[in-house]
Order: sequence, then structure tokens, then C-alpha cells
Amino acid sequence: MGNYKPRKRLEANQYIDGVLKGDRVLLSRAITIVESNLASDKVLAKEIIQSILPSSGNSLRIGITGVPGVGKSTFIEVFGKHLIEQGHKVAILSIDPSSQRSKGSILGDKTRMEELANREEAYIRPSASGDTLGGVANKTGETMLLCEAAGYDIILIETVGVGQSETAVHGMTDFFLLLMLSGAGDELQGIKKGIMEMADMLVINKADGDNIQKSQIAKRQYENALHIFPQSASGWTPVVTTASALKNIGIPEVWDKMMEFKKLVHGNGYFEKNRREQQIQWMYNNIHEDLKQLFYGSDHIAEHLDILEKDIIEDKISPVKAAEKIIEEFKSSL
Repeated sequence: MGNYKPRKRLEANQYIDGVLKGDRVLLSRAITIVESNLASDKVLAKEIIQSILPSSGNSLRIGITGVPGVGKSTFIEVFGKHLIEQGHKVAILSIDPSSQRSKGSILGDKTRMEELANREEAYIRPSASGDTLGGVANKTGETMLLCEAAGYDIILIETVGVGQSETAVHGMTDFFLLLMLSGAGDELQGIKKGIMEMADMLVINKADGDNIQKSQIAKRQYENALHIFPQSASGWTPVVTTASALKNIGIPEVWDKMMEFKKLVHGNGYFEKNRREQQIQWMYNNIHEDLKQLFYGSDHIAEHLDILEKDIIEDKISPVKAAEKIIEEFKSSL
């Protein structure tokens, strides 16, 4: 078991200096501390984050999502390499809610983006597995700040599947990209309206060979669908494009559109306003997570919950009354 003992922690300033110098090893170790649930690590993490905060925030934060099978890994790899060629440093982070259930992440495998993973200008970090999506999102947010402080000026946050995790990613990024597959519009059924509304750009991937015509049809359908949605607060009109990551077609155009977006939102003040609102929301997310930890982390509460569960099963108490009782118990224990 000796191998599994956590490494001796360094002083906070050693992590801070390392991150600010762009030392990848110390960046990774600082992220491990941020992801840790140990009480001592939480204290250390807060100190590190507080110190690097003035050096963070100078990146473009891009959320990328898409239905399984859309070719997200290939797209991110090709897109990431394009960004590096433009002189950028790219960090790829992921939010994978499935890791909570299986305690392992399907994103954990860096071999998905082997070429990118080997580039000095790219940093790939799989998702922190947490007890709740909110917890994973908060930790991914702090990881993002560390990467920014380490000099990565483009942060890609990818998410698996289509669900709540998209809302979490949308809440911490500047630009939201939705990858789609071509077809006769059947995917319109499979994608939630809420996700479509969040998208700043839809990219129909795998638009090559026999798929080119289908992609053009899908592009028109999505453009029509987007017209139904109300105007975005950013003043940006969502764009639909086609691309083939595999054949490296249409990737520079995706980046060009993002640059147009960036210019618009910096010009009209939306960028700053959105970032400030996200900061406030992030505070509330942290409050919710800390309260949950405080409540469910109490042995005293856990014992009472066991008793109440039995009482509910035996019809001795209603769920509403049980909830009221446990909250009262919690308040009196503070």
C-alpha cells in the first residue's frame, strides 16, 4: 500500500511560483490539491487559488459539447493543433458526470488525443470525479484558473453527452460550441431545446465524402431552427457551419467565427458583464456545495437519516415531516 500514500505536500508558495512559471508538473500537483477532499488540502487549495487569481482570467474560455459519436475527440485534437499553430497555448479540461457513478472517467484516457497530449503548448486534464455535478464543476472552474495563471490562453472545456453538465459548462465559459452530426434532421429530436438555445455556434462535423450533401441540408435545418429562439443577450447571432475534423476541413473557419464573436462581445461590454455574473453564480455554487458537505458529512445527521428512512418505510412519518425534522436537528447541532 506504500505506493498509494499521497506525496508530501509542498508549501503553498512553491505551488504558486511553479504555476506562475508554467511548470506543468507543479500545475498538475496544484490541480490534484484543488480536486482533493482532504480538509488540509482544501485550506491549501484556497490559498493557492487566492494567490494566482490576479494572473488568471486572460483566456478565451470555450465550452464544447456534442452527442456521443459526433467525433468530439478528433475535433478537439485538430482544433487544438490549429490553435497552437496560431501561437496559442491550449488547456483541455473535461466535465464528465458519468465519472460520479462509475468512479472512473470515460474521459480519463489521454490516448484519445495522443498528438495533442504530446505537445508542450497543450495541457489535457480529465474531469475530477466528485459526488455531485456541482462539485465537479467548481473544481473544473478552479482548474481553469490555475491553467490560465500558468499561461494557457485558450481553455477548452468539454462535456460528455447532453444534459445538466452542459448548463454547468455554459456557466463558466465565454463561447459555447455544439458539435452535431449530419442527417435528415432526425438529430433535432435528440438534442434538447435548452442546449440549442445555449449554443453560440453549431458545427456539423464529419461533413466529408457522402455526407457533404446531408451536411448542407442539416445546416439549413439548424439555421431555421435557431431563428425561432429569442435574440441572445450577447447580441451575437448563432452560426451554423460544416466541418470535417478527420479531413481537416472547415477548422480555421470555426476559429475565425470565434474571433468575430470575441470582437463583438468585447466591443459591446457583454464579455465583462457575463464574466462578472458568472463569478457571482460561482460563489453561490460553492455555498451550495459547502452546505451539502456540512450537512451530509455529519455523522450525527447520517444516523438520524437512517432512522428516518426506516420510519418512512414503516409509515411512521411522512417524507415532508421527516425532512423538516432532520433540518431542525441540523440547525440545533450547529
